[in-house]
Amino acid sequence: MPRVLISDKMSPLAEQCFKKRGVDVDYKPGMTPEELKACIADYDGLAIRSATKVTQEIIDAADNLKAIGRAGIGVDNIDVVAATTKGIVVMNTPFGNAITTAEHAISMMMALAREIPQANASTHAGKWEKSRFMGVEVMSKVLGIIGCGNIGSIVADRAQGLKMRVLAFDPYLSDDRATAQGIEKVDLDTLLDQSDFISLHTPLTDSTRGIIDAAAIAKTKPGIRIINCARGGLVVEADLKDALESGHVAGAALDVFEQEPAKDNALFGMKNVIVTPHLGASTSEAQENVALQVAEQISDYLLKSAVSNALNMPAVSAEDAPRLKPYMKLVEQLGAFAGQVTRSAITEVDICYEGDAAALNVKPLTAILLKGLLAPQMETINMVSAPAVAEERGIKIRVATSDKAGAYHTRIVLTVTTEAQTRSIAGSLFSNEPRIIKIKNIAMDASLAPNMLYLSNLDKPGLIGSLGTIFFNADINVASFHLGRAEPGGDAISLLEIDGTPPKAVMDEILALDLVTQAVSLKF
Repeated sequence: MPRVLISDKMSPLAEQCFKKRGVDVDYKPGMTPEELKACIADYDGLAIRSATKVTQEIIDAADNLKAIGRAGIGVDNIDVVAATTKGIVVMNTPFGNAITTAEHAISMMMALAREIPQANASTHAGKWEKSRFMGVEVMSKVLGIIGCGNIGSIVADRAQGLKMRVLAFDPYLSDDRATAQGIEKVDLDTLLDQSDFISLHTPLTDSTRGIIDAAAIAKTKPGIRIINCARGGLVVEADLKDALESGHVAGAALDVFEQEPAKDNALFGMKNVIVTPHLGASTSEAQENVALQVAEQISDYLLKSAVSNALNMPAVSAEDAPRLKPYMKLVEQLGAFAGQVTRSAITEVDICYEGDAAALNVKPLTAILLKGLLAPQMETINMVSAPAVAEERGIKIRVATSDKAGAYHTRIVLTVTTEAQTRSIAGSLFSNEPRIIKIKNIAMDASLAPNMLYLSNLDKPGLIGSLGTIFFNADINVASFHLGRAEPGGDAISLLEIDGTPPKAVMDEILALDLVTQAVSLKF
């Protein structure tokens, strides 16, 4: 009988579910790291929330552990790389607290509009300052939502029920989906200019970090109110403080902070700021949902080898795994490449498996490719949920196979159609190692390293010299340089392996070159 440890406080439903499914379970919340390390080898599964830190040291001691389940979304407290290396599946429950988080954002907006926390404190103090707290209605106001995925869509629906006009900035929200939800899809500048309230619901990525900074705030209406129940770091807190003090921002409501636990913050004590201690998922319903889901997922894996919401493992049988392993890396790289260079909503994805690849079980490969494609835009995407998320977003997925692969023994071609363009990329295996062989129908032969720079450029003299000067001045080393062109003097591409991530100033300098039409820093 499999044995599972619940090491954090969790709804009793989790323990009941394990027992009902025939899994032996121990409920021991509040263990010290030393206590956990001493006993973890006795367990096949570990169910946690945010308190338990599953470090490399814990994983090294987990000789029999097969699955770690996080009752919630974030897995910052799990060393996923160490778990993957040891063959431990890491799961989360990304959809169990969406409604709760959305409701918290709406609650924060309402409290901000009517100054409820401030009025409550004043009245408790024996004051009767009726004329002091002059709020605003939300009816007919404009709510700008930055990031319109699962939670953002729920916020939009609730706001529409309050008779608000809803704008959304989300490059990956299709026009059809926005129309179906009654949302006006706009660019960021339009959202900033027209909104009365702004609510953030985007993951924290390189492209969204500091999305609300001094420059963004300067584009908003005087009297704007800002709500962040998504991730700390989306808002530059120092810039927000300055705007609150100047009066340009009428108020802010924050559930998340750049540094957590936030026991000391520059925004604390400001009269026009409402703060809560990361309560987005803190309702009894949400905690019951994620507890039950994590118990079901761990049980299914231990008893049936079924995988749900795994962050580090696709749904693959033991028989297929050895053959699929090199292809898994290839398709994830193809997807990640396309996902990182895509800047508008994806509408269609075509995948063709050719040659040897056509004889494989392509379903898990497709799931891995979609995970790589969507991961740059979605914090919680994984190999299992990627196909469902793509369907939910209205993305048409077409998969084809062909016995022929041209001059190659095996080839996978990915074509991504967005609202702006169609882009293709192809890859193959050389001695079981992934290689990129074509981008935008331009021949290429390149291996992908952790840090790459992709350029679209005009095939004219001077590019290499200009790039060399920029990299020299920035002390950035180039490990490899791959070039390809459609025809002499026409469109060309460059793919460079570099040491480290180029700073924004360097990327801006590259984009300013006359011959460069696109420059994207890539990570693999």
